Amino acid sequence: MPLYTLWRTGTPREIAFALIHCSGGDVLITTGTFAVSAALARHFRWPPFGWRMAFTAIILGVAYTIFSEWLNVQIRRSWSYTAAMPVLPSLGTGLTPLLQWLIVPGLALAIIGNRYRRARRSMRGPTSP
Repeated sequence: MPLYTLWRTGTPREIAFALIHCSGGDVLITTGTFAVSAALARHFRWPPFGWRMAFTAIILGVAYTIFSEWLNVQIRRSWSYTAAMPVLPSLGTGLTPLLQWLIVPGLALAIIGNRYRRARRSMRGPTSP
């Protein structure tokens, strides 16, 4: 939040609303990108929580982030960055929102995928020599 102007110019109520609103939006975007990725994985018979599913979720999240930041910063002017926000010159998108969608879903899918594979191995029982 400190990389957005609202952090300095908004009232505590506006900041709280933005925090709740944006966090809720992130949850919806995550749910949507994971749902589409899972549907594609099932359709193409990719392994659940494998690299193809993770890559698809990340690409969808990054694409949506680039679109949303462009729409809300450049077109609607719903929010703006402070001078401290690193911006990708070719896109005008803030670096931190983009990194969020590169790092968080990748880590989440790596953790879930690891747990999924361990659970499947334990359901099979001990392997025979």
